[in-house]
Amino acid sequence: MKTSKKIIVALLAMGSVNASAQVAEFPKFSAEAHRGGRGLWPENTILAMQNTMKFDGITTLEMDTHITKDGKVVVTHDDYLSPAFMCTPDGKDISAADSKKYPVFQMDYKKLKSFDLGSKDLPGFPNQQKVKTYIPLLSDLIDAVQKDIKANKRQQFFYNIETKCSAAGDGITNPTPEVFVKLLMDVIQKKGITPYVVIQSFDKRTIQILHEKYPNVRTSFLVANKKTYEENIADLGYKPFILSPVWQMVNEDLIKKAHADNVKVIPWTPNTVADMKALRALGVDGIISDYPDLLIQSK
Repeated sequence: MKTSKKIIVALLAMGSVNASAQVAEFPKFSAEAHRGGRGLWPENTILAMQNTMKFDGITTLEMDTHITKDGKVVVTHDDYLSPAFMCTPDGKDISAADSKKYPVFQMDYKKLKSFDLGSKDLPGFPNQQKVKTYIPLLSDLIDAVQKDIKANKRQQFFYNIETKCSAAGDGITNPTPEVFVKLLMDVIQKKGITPYVVIQSFDKRTIQILHEKYPNVRTSFLVANKKTYEENIADLGYKPFILSPVWQMVNEDLIKKAHADNVKVIPWTPNTVADMKALRALGVDGIISDYPDLLIQSK
């Protein structure tokens, strides 16, 4: 009897693991807000994500992650706090001379959070709302998104999460890829969103680790080069769920070859309706854009 109970418990445990390993059906067309939609709100912030979620037709929230000195996973793009859109805790500009004064990887999160993100005018994005906010923890951002989904009875959004790291930055601007992946997946698994996650990177090492150790997690290879489709796939060493090229790389031949391998093509970051429509006509499987409003208009 005791043995039977043990077997039942083991089977239930296996069922639990298998359930968590399942992936949700991916959107037929993944409409993705780049950095949460930085054309409209300060990039990679909770506010950006929450406001983008109001656009009917956006399926996916795209974001970047770094690791802090105290091992926290934070949502931000640059290795160093950018003079372009960050201010010191007392509201002063970060000078060009200090452009590498504040490496994210060398700062504890408490200090990082005190810096002002969003108050400055950003010439490249004149429609971006000006609001004082901060670089969030990935865990806090996920909590805010999931709470919003529940409160407003929204569809479940997907998360396209980029690992910002490189071999040249190991130990300087990022941890080793093994450590990065472990810290990132710890957050994702704890929050229970694994079925709705894609992990993307220019750093093939991180997604190679994911492919090996977390085969249930979808991966996307970011590229911006002159290599052929075959050369990029050979470089990666396996066929990812998504190949994500800079949008100017996309042509009919690339899409045909990718689809023959059952690889989706989701380019970044066209920011005009005309360019988005042209990409849709070629048959891309999604688009990552700074402007979720224009992305919706391009249908």
